[in-house]
Amino acid sequence: MPLPESAGALHLYDVEELRSREFPWTSETIYLNNASTGPLPERTVHVLDDLNRRRATPMRLPDDDLMGILSESRRLLASLVNASPEEIALAPNTSYGINLAATGLPLERGDIILVSDKEFPANVYPWMLLRERGIQCELVPTTREGWPDAGRLLDRLEDPRVRVLALSLVQFGSGYLADLAQWSSATRDSGTFLVVDAIQGLGHVPVDLAATPVDILSAGGQKWLLSPWGSGFVYVREALRDMLRPPATGWMAYEGSQDFTRLTAYDDRLLPDARRFELASLPFQDFVGMNASLSLLLALGIQAIRDHVQEILEPLRQWSARRGGSMVSPAGAHASSIQCLAPPDPVGVHRALTAAGVVSSLREGGIRLSPHCYNTVSEMERVVEILDRSESGVEAR
Repeated sequence: MPLPESAGALHLYDVEELRSREFPWTSETIYLNNASTGPLPERTVHVLDDLNRRRATPMRLPDDDLMGILSESRRLLASLVNASPEEIALAPNTSYGINLAATGLPLERGDIILVSDKEFPANVYPWMLLRERGIQCELVPTTREGWPDAGRLLDRLEDPRVRVLALSLVQFGSGYLADLAQWSSATRDSGTFLVVDAIQGLGHVPVDLAATPVDILSAGGQKWLLSPWGSGFVYVREALRDMLRPPATGWMAYEGSQDFTRLTAYDDRLLPDARRFELASLPFQDFVGMNASLSLLLALGIQAIRDHVQEILEPLRQWSARRGGSMVSPAGAHASSIQCLAPPDPVGVHRALTAAGVVSSLREGGIRLSPHCYNTVSEMERVVEILDRSESGVEAR
């Protein structure tokens, strides 16, 4: 029986049941690479198979069913971030939303885009491209630890030429979790647009855009949302909607395309909600898969997922403390589900982890471990054993 949908679920879920029902392959490997690509739950695989079987005979997929898939995606995504479905535009990836912000916001020559150094390239290159229009992308140096320097960023927000602060909810290379409430308040006070790359946070970090307003938030679904490649979305704050100019347009973004029997009437009024920013035709199969995955995550509860992952990471944190601090990820309020290690020989340690059946990533000179809702404390204890052996020069078996 599926769990009831509840974005604010307070219950703790049964991890072993979840593994058996949705991630049966977890008995064969330790997968700690959700920051790269999240797995698809079994329920998601089933709905994808079902839709593809129907797609083989298209008469079984009427237009109302297809449009219903997209409508349900907007509803579920709005629930995920506590927004209105009218503020959600479906998109194939995070980059689409960042480019929408970069090209659609009312920016002028001499304006400055503020970005922390060490950001993922998807949240840098679209802003750098604006140099051709005389708009500067300013990379603010990080702290000694390699984390965003909140003090420097706050100081720069006092410059009236700064028009946009672009940041990641969670940094891909360190796991640093931004204080979204702080940046929401600071940008509101300075009249600066706040653009958030949320792909490394949504799915394990609770986000409430009603409580912490941002202007634009973009995320792909293939990582922590456990959804197919090609599924994602852009949140556009309602008050910003008419100010944001679509850099490109799709035929379904207009009033004139809502009646498929009269498409050449060419009613060129943009839709009154965020659908005006969508480029049709959208990949229905990807979004039907996303709907299944979102339903699972919302049923588990994002806060419950965060609490679970923080608990199972404790053996790794204790190991790092014993070893004199090879962890490069923050603890406390800025901790996320991404934990990065910088041992003396990261390549060798990564090789040992891989040989022992642990899937992780090498990123920015360190080892990135990114567990999710289905991982266990015993798996993390196994990782610690491998780390001890590898650093002692003993082959992990």
